[in-house]
Amino acid sequence: MTGSGPQYTELAELRRLVEERTADLQRVKAEYDNYRKRVRRDRLAVREIAVANVLRALLPVLDAVDRACAHEPLTPGLEDIADSLQEQLGSLGVTSFGEVGDPFDPACHDAVAHHASPDSDRLVCSAVLRPGYRLGDHLLRPAHVEVSGPAPPARNARGDDRGVRPSTAGGAPPFPIARS
Repeated sequence: MTGSGPQYTELAELRRLVEERTADLQRVKAEYDNYRKRVRRDRLAVREIAVANVLRALLPVLDAVDRACAHEPLTPGLEDIADSLQEQLGSLGVTSFGEVGDPFDPACHDAVAHHASPDSDRLVCSAVLRPGYRLGDHLLRPAHVEVSGPAPPARNARGDDRGVRPSTAGGAPPFPIARS
């Protein structure tokens, strides 16, 4: 055979069709693989969000148990509840943070009071009013802390600090000053 004629053209056409169908099949397989990976990622994300929401709902219970342990005589039952709750939350990856002496970080601390300390050059947590919690890298709740450190910057001489008018004698709240 010299490679010409009806058999050769039919064979060439069949090879082209096989190659075309193979390429189509490879594209469909790649799309399906990507779909499976995307669905797996989405399921994990939904699971993480659900776990975080449940844990956020349990934080007031943890706070109540902590307060009870701090202010009540520790009975064996209360101690078992507190230990079990801490152990289970720890097994899920929940960690608490917020210690006296920690540097203040506004990303994970809520400062509820500031005590000026002229000898300090940075803000430091001086009291922890409520611990914060993380789930892995995700912040569940910021820690409520009191901070001590350098005094805040003084107001300017005119007293119109950043365009906010001080409260009036009638007790009206401050509001922005319109400037032209």
